[in-house]
Amino acid sequence: MAFPDQFILELKQNNPIDSVMSSYVSLIRRGRNCVCLCPFHSEKSPSCTVYLESSSFYCFGCGAGGDVITFIMKIENLDYVEAIKFLADRAGMAMPEDAKNNESSRIKSRVLEINRTAARFFYDTLTRSPDGEKGRRYFSERQLTPATITKYGLGYAPDDWHRLSHFLRSKGFSEEELITANLCGRGKNGGVFDLFRDRVMFPIIDLRGNVIAFGGRIIDGSGPKYINSSDTPVFKKSRNLFSLNFAKRSEEKRLILAEGYMDVIAINQAGFENVVATLGTALTQEQARLMSQYADEIIIAYDSDGAGQNATHKAINLLSEVGVRTKIIHMEGAKDPDEYIKKFGALRFKQLLDKSGGALEFELDKCRNGLDISTDDGKIEYLKRCVNVLADITSPIEREVYIGRLADANKVSKEMLLQQVDGVIKRRINKAKSQEWTEIRTFQKQLRTNPDSYRHPKEYKAETGIIAYLANHPDEADYISSQVSPDNFVTDFNKKIYRVMLEKMKNSAFSDILSLQSEFTADEMGKITEIVINSKDVNINRTAVDDFINILISNADNSADIKDMSNDDFLKYIQDLKNKK
Repeated sequence: MAFPDQFILELKQNNPIDSVMSSYVSLIRRGRNCVCLCPFHSEKSPSCTVYLESSSFYCFGCGAGGDVITFIMKIENLDYVEAIKFLADRAGMAMPEDAKNNESSRIKSRVLEINRTAARFFYDTLTRSPDGEKGRRYFSERQLTPATITKYGLGYAPDDWHRLSHFLRSKGFSEEELITANLCGRGKNGGVFDLFRDRVMFPIIDLRGNVIAFGGRIIDGSGPKYINSSDTPVFKKSRNLFSLNFAKRSEEKRLILAEGYMDVIAINQAGFENVVATLGTALTQEQARLMSQYADEIIIAYDSDGAGQNATHKAINLLSEVGVRTKIIHMEGAKDPDEYIKKFGALRFKQLLDKSGGALEFELDKCRNGLDISTDDGKIEYLKRCVNVLADITSPIEREVYIGRLADANKVSKEMLLQQVDGVIKRRINKAKSQEWTEIRTFQKQLRTNPDSYRHPKEYKAETGIIAYLANHPDEADYISSQVSPDNFVTDFNKKIYRVMLEKMKNSAFSDILSLQSEFTADEMGKITEIVINSKDVNINRTAVDDFINILISNADNSADIKDMSNDDFLKYIQDLKNKK
């Protein structure tokens, strides 16, 4: 949907891209620009550049790019209109009236309204209805206070196949909307039924206070212990964390990562606001990156059983990739934080947090599992496992300290351990290089199946040259459009860019190439931004554009290996062709 140009201009002015992005990433000033670790893929060295002059960003690692609106679309998982509303709210700006007609936004708004109404239904059933006695008894046994129940909006889903659906239908919601919200399913007879039945309910709330999903725990009887909402138009479980809406308010720059809803609530009730949990799945890269935006240190407080320890190991790797310090609490006398707090109290739990060990100590301790290190075979296997762990340490100084400590503790040569660790590092480097070449060959194979950029590299480069020139010289739109039409473009994506640019210029709705985003997805805007970035250092003039146009309308010889040429080499190639004529 189109917004008035003046509104979009004011929106961007009131939401400087560096100010908005700094709420999610740490920006480092480099000359006229800023750089940061890209929030859209895992990396240890900054590959994302924020261009302050053009109010845009581009990641040279994954290709994400665009302006502040595109950034919010990707980081918050919003569509175009929702991102506009998000930024308008941030800046205290009123939305234009016709923005309310967007269909996608309407569906999401209805789902959020359904979720809010359902949450109130579950809460009222728990706290006021005789049907909620079972849920009240459960939470009482778990020692939750009325204040905690209210704070988290906990509830109870009646043991009935249709109670919720009938209630929501009475509020004006359609059956299809209930299914879209994943609160109901459709039976074989065509009717709808409640998905959550006879369960205590945990609303999942996003950072803006919206109820976006639910988790339901069975109290007794058969069935899965937990049922969690599937992904919906307003919810992606891999991108959200339970209780982050409370944890973000904590002044501490560390988060406690617990395993489930009840652990989180028990820890929060004990006075620790900075606690979160995943939503029925193992920790994901998106969740790890999300936590890194709010904390420099993560303390993993998973259960002490085997499954909890395996989950801890996986979480350590993901959190390491996003550059946050990781510590692990070691609980004795309790299987999980909820039980520990009940048995020993909040003060002892705080001491447990403060004494939590580093991720490396956890991994080294784990190397002993299943081994009798008093035997030669056990000790050798233990040291081999430790060598693989130590090879993960990126800091040479830190690595040497731990190698020395391990050598002294086990009465072996430090030099021998250093040699073993160096050997593992070298093998991993060689394997990584081999994998990189494999990925390059795979990518090249994929390109060969691309009917656009690979099959027509010359035309593709000519098209991007025309687009880049037109973006910088919109006053030339009449001339260029009279010489080459969108139908002359060979690649579908560039054809769409060119067509949209001409339409906007014709209607005086073009400010810069990033103003095209109402017509493109956030990922497509990354490709468009790449065209802009690549054209900055290339001198494309009117003569060069005429040559580009001739390529498209004359089907010039396509035998030259254009695909690997830089933009400067391509301009030289065109000049050579002209000289031959």
